[in-house]
Amino acid sequence: MESVTVYLSVAKDSSLVDYTITDKNGNFSLAVKKTTQPVFLKISMVGFEDQKTSMKELLQAKDFGVIALKEQSKLLNEVVVKAEAPPVRIKKDTLEFNAASFKVRPDANVETLLKQLPGVEIDAEGKITVNGKEVNQILVNGKPFFDKDGKIALQNLPSDIINKVQVTDTKTKKEELSGQKATSNNASINLTIDEDKNKGFFGKFMGGYGTDDRYEGSALINYFKNKRKLSVLASSNNINSVGFSMDEIFDNMGGGRSRSMYYNDNGSFGINGMRFGAGSGITQSDMVGINYSDEWTKKTETTSSYFFSDQHSKNKSRTNQTNFLPTGNFNTASASESSADRFGHNVNFELEYKIDSTTSLVVSPKFSKSNGKDREKSFQSSADETNSLLNESTSETFNDSDGTNFKNSIYFNKSLKKKGRFINASFDNENNKDEILASNRSTTVFYQGTDPDDVRDQIKKSRNVKDNYQFDIGYSEPLKDSLSVVLAVNYEHNKTSEDRKAFDYDVISQSYSDENDVLTNYLTSTTKTVKPTAGMRISKKNFGFGFSAGTAISEFDNHSSYLGVTTDLNKKYALPTGNMHFNYNFTKSKSLWMHYNYEFDFPSANQVLPVRDLANPLNTFIGNPDLNLNKSHQMYLNFSDYDYASRSGYGVYMNGTFYDSQIVTSTLYDENRKRETRYVNVADTYNSWIGVYWNKTIKKEAHKFRFNLGFNTNMGLSKGFANGEMYDAKSLRLTPRASFSYDYGELLTISPSYNMTYSDTKYTNYSVSGATNVLHRFNIQATNYWPKNWVFGNDFGYTYNSNIADGFKKDFYLWNTSLAYSFFDKKFTAKVKVYDLLNQNQSATRTISATTIRDEENLVLKRYAMFSLTYKLEKFGGKEKPSRNRHMF
Repeated sequence: MESVTVYLSVAKDSSLVDYTITDKNGNFSLAVKKTTQPVFLKISMVGFEDQKTSMKELLQAKDFGVIALKEQSKLLNEVVVKAEAPPVRIKKDTLEFNAASFKVRPDANVETLLKQLPGVEIDAEGKITVNGKEVNQILVNGKPFFDKDGKIALQNLPSDIINKVQVTDTKTKKEELSGQKATSNNASINLTIDEDKNKGFFGKFMGGYGTDDRYEGSALINYFKNKRKLSVLASSNNINSVGFSMDEIFDNMGGGRSRSMYYNDNGSFGINGMRFGAGSGITQSDMVGINYSDEWTKKTETTSSYFFSDQHSKNKSRTNQTNFLPTGNFNTASASESSADRFGHNVNFELEYKIDSTTSLVVSPKFSKSNGKDREKSFQSSADETNSLLNESTSETFNDSDGTNFKNSIYFNKSLKKKGRFINASFDNENNKDEILASNRSTTVFYQGTDPDDVRDQIKKSRNVKDNYQFDIGYSEPLKDSLSVVLAVNYEHNKTSEDRKAFDYDVISQSYSDENDVLTNYLTSTTKTVKPTAGMRISKKNFGFGFSAGTAISEFDNHSSYLGVTTDLNKKYALPTGNMHFNYNFTKSKSLWMHYNYEFDFPSANQVLPVRDLANPLNTFIGNPDLNLNKSHQMYLNFSDYDYASRSGYGVYMNGTFYDSQIVTSTLYDENRKRETRYVNVADTYNSWIGVYWNKTIKKEAHKFRFNLGFNTNMGLSKGFANGEMYDAKSLRLTPRASFSYDYGELLTISPSYNMTYSDTKYTNYSVSGATNVLHRFNIQATNYWPKNWVFGNDFGYTYNSNIADGFKKDFYLWNTSLAYSFFDKKFTAKVKVYDLLNQNQSATRTISATTIRDEENLVLKRYAMFSLTYKLEKFGGKEKPSRNRHMF
């Protein structure tokens, strides 16, 4: 019998040692370490009675011979069957965990449950891997829960309602509809809800108020009824928070952990194109979202969501930047105050219609509308190495923008009589329009030479439009069970236009009515590409290979109207295209994946049209009609191995982009360091990174230890031109990291971590030969769940930035703490938390690029204390949810 689940567990606590499935001949093999404690060998198959063999110890290899399984009896009258569900089962390409087999706290969320599953790792930044594969999609009952990244589901859904956790390789919509095996190296997680919990509703409501008028509030309400799912969430706060992704210990105090500690992004993330959290400064935000999915008929499934958000941010920023030149660098210092208001509506819908058993149609429209108002006052000055002033500028700007975006994807698949023979087609469009009214009052003073000062009081009205359309049709013909030939044709039509009208202030009429011809222009760019390809695909149980190649025939048409002169630039190209993927599964947890792709992309209209753009008083841009395309080779390799017996895993991954042709800038500086920038092509540049990681878990009775080590390196070569001389910058970044976690039962968790970022860049044809920076980050989290109903959490971090410029603080501490008490059967939780207890938080960063070293400091959220109250409501089948005692495996 093939695909029978075989697993070994410890007799004492039923904890899982290792598992496998039988091959097509019914054979299996488990390689585990010797043990002197009693163990069980358990065998499970749907439709058959479970088989269990007891062993007092396991000290040598053992052959179990032929094991017979009995079919389960089927009786006509009503029967009650009680059976122990296996903790893990493999169904074809799906790895399925039985949620009830893994012990978590009764009030734990789904993320806590996932951390208990063998092979699942969740790092400090929230990235999830299963057997070394990164998870990029999380579904609930096969549908997105607000968004496919699943972060809302992980943080807010209670683990008690989950029945199964199913892991598969992530498929594209085309692969899903046609039944092809996945070609990506990512994994998907589907959370299925218990049948008795799939009728009811549950919710969480939280409100808090603190010092300095800090506040936060959020609500999440869910209603499930079989295939129908309705969820509503809302949040409002002024603490730079996402608002609804609530950590059970630290709520929305995301800053202070890992990457967030340094970048102060407070655990932000995006949903359907909208960004929540992040940004510079301090933000007050409000958000309301609705998610709905249902099965209207047996042939029709839908999912949809709507979001409204508004954000109001304020920031103070200062920078110090060193600009490299072949002879004599110069420094630029700036300071600014800014505010921004953002409003957005976002609607998403997906309908899947199964026309018949062999034909499917999926339609996925998305619409968004946004408005933004940005204000900024800034001052900037530049000086040479002798501290002699070169230029100074002051400006006051205001931008009012309205944007609309419509995207739609249509997928069609028809499976034909022969297995593996199918025809599919897709149509994608994106239509985007931005209208911007910008006002600018600025004065730029030049101290060297005879350049006149630049004084502006003007408005600019811009209308930017982008219309992209893409059509694909493909046909697959199987030659054998595992070998197919694939033919496809792709057509793309992309058009962009930029229409800008500028007006100076007229003193006589006291209005912006004097048209500025120098800043007024109109640009359009259109590309049309037909790409026929042919390829093959091999798909076996443990092996996959595919490639396709063809020729892309393109028309590249550009048009401009500037100062009464009309310019047309039309070119035609015939370019090769190709991609290849390869994967091999050595065992159920050891795999190799490779991918190669040759890509090209076209320059923008302002890069190829010979039109002067004088919008920036200090930098004039001019297009180059002889500019070539960007052409690159992209390669990726990943090897991962996870050993269930020793609870350890490791992996190696490499990625590189190598350019045959890359568009870069060529800049000329005058004596005031006023710039004129053109675009040129260079060759043989690259960017690459290599990473390795290792993790191990040790469990001894109530003690659980997790060890994680990792090392990343990034290497790149950039080129460009400054004052007519080519420079190059070879960059190297090394990032070692280490973390450790200790759990004592359900009472205590301690998690220290350290990571370092070493950056080094070597230059040629500059007056400096190189630049180096080292960033150290240490963090420790400690959470205590004793005494009962109390939770005490501390999150302490230290950051040291070695080479940041004088005037910027090199290091700081960030300590967050919280104390929570749950009462009324844990329906209510009262919490007191303090953010930045030492009042030292800051945002000072150093960025080293191919042309500059930039130090920057932004306004950050400082110390506050907050009291909050959370209420949880859970009712299923019209009754309040009973407590569920999980059995630990």
